[in-house]
Amino acid sequence: MHHPQSGHPETAPETAPARDTACDTARDTAPGSAADSAPCPARRTVLRGAAVAGVAGAAALGLAACGSARPRTSVPRGPIDLGSPTEVPVGGGVVHREDRLVVTQPTKGEFRAFSAVCPHAGCVVDQVADGLIQCPCHGSHFRVADGSVVEGPAPTALAEVPVRVEDGKLIAGS
Repeated sequence: MHHPQSGHPETAPETAPARDTACDTARDTAPGSAADSAPCPARRTVLRGAAVAGVAGAAALGLAACGSARPRTSVPRGPIDLGSPTEVPVGGGVVHREDRLVVTQPTKGEFRAFSAVCPHAGCVVDQVADGLIQCPCHGSHFRVADGSVVEGPAPTALAEVPVRVEDGKLIAGS
């Protein structure tokens, strides 16, 4: 076939073969290297491996979030002012979220304090009602009198913290 304007035979332009994978590119750029002789995994194999790795990573995060390791409880080292004893109802309690403590008054004039960190998964308890300290995450309930488990899944009682009335204030810790 002739090109109509120049009279020269028309030749097909040279094209490089299509590259199917990153392995083809690596073989072309580094001839004689290990990439040149190593088998190249199929795209499907690579994608399947990435999916498996993603699922495994998500499972590991899920286990960590659900308490695969025992959660740290929050027990203060120094004294913490928990306010006036009159703020704590008899038979109930008050959650001090910022201090990760809950203070209760099981009977008039008797005060108890516990870590507000649930021993199941490390969530902070959120309320005290009907004589029970309640965890919002998985439904554990603890007694205001001693922090013991009434309803799980928490495996143990809330950690008790020393509390005393001093100069008209509740003081937790030693």
